[in-house]
Amino acid sequence: STLFRNLKCIVADEWHELLGSKRGVMVELGVSRVRGLQIQENKVPARVWGISATIGNIEEALDVLVPIEGDKRIIIKADLEKKIEIRSIIPDDIDTLPWAGHLGLKLAYRLLPIIKKSKTTLIFINTRGQSEMWYQHLLNLEPDLAGKMAIHHGSIDFELRNWIEDALHSGQLKAVIATSSLDLGVDFKPVDTVVQVGSPKGVARFLQRAGRSGHSPFETSKIYFLPTHALELVEASAIKEAAITKNIEKREPFIMVFDTLIQYLVSLAIGDGFDDKIIYQEVKQTHAFRELLPEEWSWIMQFITTGGDSLGAYAEFKKVSKDEDGLWKVKSRQMAMRHRLHIGTIVSDAMLKVKFLSGGYIGMVEEYFV
Repeated sequence: STLFRNLKCIVADEWHELLGSKRGVMVELGVSRVRGLQIQENKVPARVWGISATIGNIEEALDVLVPIEGDKRIIIKADLEKKIEIRSIIPDDIDTLPWAGHLGLKLAYRLLPIIKKSKTTLIFINTRGQSEMWYQHLLNLEPDLAGKMAIHHGSIDFELRNWIEDALHSGQLKAVIATSSLDLGVDFKPVDTVVQVGSPKGVARFLQRAGRSGHSPFETSKIYFLPTHALELVEASAIKEAAITKNIEKREPFIMVFDTLIQYLVSLAIGDGFDDKIIYQEVKQTHAFRELLPEEWSWIMQFITTGGDSLGAYAEFKKVSKDEDGLWKVKSRQMAMRHRLHIGTIVSDAMLKVKFLSGGYIGMVEEYFV
């Protein structure tokens, strides 16, 4: 409580990305705990801000982040109309486009003039495998791009990714091929053109990526859509229409996700411990758990203390117990360490280290990717 005593404001940046996921629920619970600690210290609770550029259900997004009735809530929108220029890259002969499948490599030659006339171009590809193929193909078409073009995705070594981002900031690179690893939270002033290869899987994501270029209030964001097959030309037209009419998808918030709540409670128990009556009232104030019933809370408490009816026979699921002060805590250091190692709501795949035969480290990659 002393740590957050003088906290004035909590800002959830890119709130739309958190909203429709269990990470958003974890943010809700975290904010409720900070608020509870400040009230406990007789302090005014910190104000909460959510920032988002592309979201279809903005009122609901506000309700999720600031769910307590009676709190002053306001939505602030800029009067500035962000200009987005959307263009489709089509072949000289439309019959050369396949009807399905493929990677769009047949249109790579149309990309080279765009890269040449732009200061810096971000090229978004949907998968890591395809991004590697595009990188190699563009180098084969234009060898002069060697040293001026880079590839950025989650399997590349962290230090190399940092170097690429720094090079983007300083304008050293002509082009970067990326997956969703460069979607959020990174603003590169030199980037003046974005290319989306294949379906972006949503209007919001497409506009978010468009915003990586022309990242200033009065500049125009420029994005090209490169279809990998003929049916994606229809999608390109639909995206243009949706962008003009501001028809952006909603992000549906998660509710009553008990696995996330259980993880949160065990995290509290690893720390200073918690009073179940106080925490129940805090949890009930969140959007995700406002419908939580006392009997459901009792079931959750039983699960983290005994393993419940299903796992009661296994000692490792009897994680939390009451101490002499009446607080629920995790007493086993081994259990606490195991919990810390697996904390979070993003389920990751089995990872493999990739090295050169000579011993040099390249990065990490999912087992299925290999």
